[in-house]
Amino acid sequence: MSTRFLRLFLSTLVLVLISSGVNAGTYHSGDKKKKEKKEKLSGDGPYILYQADGSTRVINVSKKGKIIDKTYATLPKDFTFRVTDHKGRYPFDVKLHPVQRPAWQYTRPEKTFVMSDPHGRLDCVISLLQGNGVINDKYQWSFGNNHLVVIGDVFDRGKDVVQIFWLLYKLEIEAAKAGGHVSFLLGNHEPLVLSNDLRYTKEKYKLLAEKLGVKYPQLFGTDTELGRWLATRNTMQIIGTDLYVHAGLGKLFYDKKLNIPFVNEEMSKALFMSKQERRELSPLTAFLYGNDGPVWYRGLVKKDPKYKPLAQDSLQMILEHYMVKHIIVGHTIFKDISTFYNGKVIAVNVDNKENRKKKRGRAILIDKNTYYVVGDEGIQRKL
Repeated sequence: MSTRFLRLFLSTLVLVLISSGVNAGTYHSGDKKKKEKKEKLSGDGPYILYQADGSTRVINVSKKGKIIDKTYATLPKDFTFRVTDHKGRYPFDVKLHPVQRPAWQYTRPEKTFVMSDPHGRLDCVISLLQGNGVINDKYQWSFGNNHLVVIGDVFDRGKDVVQIFWLLYKLEIEAAKAGGHVSFLLGNHEPLVLSNDLRYTKEKYKLLAEKLGVKYPQLFGTDTELGRWLATRNTMQIIGTDLYVHAGLGKLFYDKKLNIPFVNEEMSKALFMSKQERRELSPLTAFLYGNDGPVWYRGLVKKDPKYKPLAQDSLQMILEHYMVKHIIVGHTIFKDISTFYNGKVIAVNVDNKENRKKKRGRAILIDKNTYYVVGDEGIQRKL
């Protein structure tokens, strides 16, 4: 075959492949345009940003996708705002309040309600909390002096991330006034998003940031109301004889003999840093945010060697070290509420949407010393 003929053949082949790609819908330029058409804004916010000059910028997105961007030289006294989901449903009002780090240890009240990983699905959160008497039909706290625990991961996947944060923020102060508590613990998706790792983030949020000319994490920075609130959230917490942590605790964690207040402070120090900055801050920070740290470790619920599963005697050492009887985790998703190590580890992360639809377990209720699996319509069975 001559060189000239070979060149002619290759040129023809390239033209055929390009043509086939266009016809088959695999031409990347066309795909990009098609993808851009699908991306659109929906109800979102508010994002409350405190400016260097003392003013406050409040950004909302209407359910029709219109951005309302308003700056106040001074926020009105008792500033209150309305929050709805991305379709304009579930309206509730929020008033700003001072934020501070919750205690790391609480006595067990009569009832503790535990859920995890809501991932931006406000409808599933509302359904679950209303169906179990935690909130009323006006989305107000109705759980008295009891305790609501959400074990991380509000960010990503769903379309109502900010709205869930505001609901928990609002319920926190309402619960306190009733003698109760709301605890939102950091998951792995909070540090993911705040470090600008948006691999699981809905396109609507990226599009909003693009239109505002900022990076998405800047809408939750330390100069924002929700950022200040997130900066004070715990990673580990004890209520009664139960230790709560998003993913789990392994042997490498135990060997460091870390106390819980120290872990909470260290995690907060690096929450808004990039992955590289966390590594550079200290080896301990890199460990806490790594696969063997409390927001990623799966060895309490996974037996594959790659997860470094925890031996029974090591679990007992951890329980004794922190003087608890159970570790309650989210993070790893299961078909229903699950237990491990003869009930000493309880996993509460399920598919919110699927389990709600199929009326499977969605959370747990600890009533005095009895543990129940609950669905969106109340108690289903003893755990």
